[in-house]
Amino acid sequence: MAKAVVLLDLWVSPFGQRCQIALAEKGVAYEYKEQDLSNKSPSLQANPVHKKIPVLIHDCKPVRESLIIVQYIDKVWSDGAPLLPTDPYARAQVWFWGDFIDKKFTPDI
Repeated sequence: MAKAVVLLDLWVSPFGQRCQIALAEKGVAYEYKEQDLSNKSPSLQANPVHKKIPVLIHDCKPVRESLIIVQYIDKVWSDGAPLLPTDPYARAQVWFWGDFIDKKFTPDI
């Protein structure tokens, strides 16, 4: 039996879009739950430190932060082509540029 997958997100979030793309690439069926960040729902308790989106909930266990979520998706649904390079140096480059873009070009959602 497939385990439940839920993505807490906001349509405008580039961080959430990163997770949606990863889920789509891996062919993972999931439930999308739009969040209102001006009136944070109890669901965001799944991210107790920041209370931010996105949060991936897989089998009732929350995974937080988009780059971590992408890595989690890549490991859990490992069939098919990997989302990230397997070479450690190439993977480090992906994380560097992902972090750079997150800090320089995207709003704090």
